[in-house]
Amino acid sequence: MKIDINCDVGEGILNEHLIMQYISSCNIACGGHFGDKNSIDKTIKLAIENNVKIGAHPSYPDKENFGRKLMQISDNDLRDSICSQLDLFLERLSKVDVKLHHIKPHGALYNAIAIDEKLATKFIEITKEYLNDVFLYVSYNSVIEKVALKMNIKIKYEAFADRNYTDSLTLVSRNHKNALLIDKNDVFNHVLNMVKYQKVKTISGLEKLIKVDTFCIHSDTKNALEIVKYLHQNLEKEGFKIE
Repeated sequence: MKIDINCDVGEGILNEHLIMQYISSCNIACGGHFGDKNSIDKTIKLAIENNVKIGAHPSYPDKENFGRKLMQISDNDLRDSICSQLDLFLERLSKVDVKLHHIKPHGALYNAIAIDEKLATKFIEITKEYLNDVFLYVSYNSVIEKVALKMNIKIKYEAFADRNYTDSLTLVSRNHKNALLIDKNDVFNHVLNMVKYQKVKTISGLEKLIKVDTFCIHSDTKNALEIVKYLHQNLEKEGFKIE
C-alpha cells in the first residue's frame, strides 16, 4: 500500500531541508500566515530536489497570529487575500515549470471551513479556478468535503498524525492540553490504526470511522523531525510505501 505523508513548510521554522527526505507532499505557506517570494522559492527548490509533491497553503491574512485565530473578514477581503496568495505561489512555480499538486488551507481557515457551510462554499467559489487538475486536501466527514464533492472538486482525505480528535472528528483545540501528539510511538500507533482499520481513537476513547489519503505532520511541532523520520521508517517496515 502507498501512504502520502505531508508537512506544512515554508513557515519560518527552517527545518524543511531535514524533513523533506521523509515526506511525499508538502504545503508551502504563500504569504497569508507566513511567506514571501524568497521563502516560497527556497521551499519549492527543496521539494523538487526531494521529489516531493508541491501544494499551496493559503491562510487568513494574519501573520500576527500565524493564521491560527478565527478572523471576521468580508467576503471580498477573503477573496482578495486568497487569490493574491495563490497567484503569488503559481507565479513562483512557473519559474521552475512545476505544476501545483494540491491546495490545503491553513490553521483557523482550515478548521472553519470544516464546519461552516457558508464559508466552505465561499472558499470553493474563490479557489475553484485554481483547482483544475489540482486536489483539495480536506478532512473526512467535514462540511468542506461535502461542498467540494457537490461542486465536482477533486479531493484527498487528510488526517493529522500529530493531533488528537474529538468525537465529531474535528481537531482538539490547541488550547487544550492534549491537542498535540508529540511522542513518536503515540503518533505511529495513531497513524497505523487509521491506515489498517480506518479508525481513529478520539480523545474520549471512542473509535470512529475515518478515511485517509494523506497524513499531516506540522513542522512547528517541537520534535517534528524525530516524528516524521520515525513514522517514515516504521511505516515502511509495516510494508507501506511513502509516496
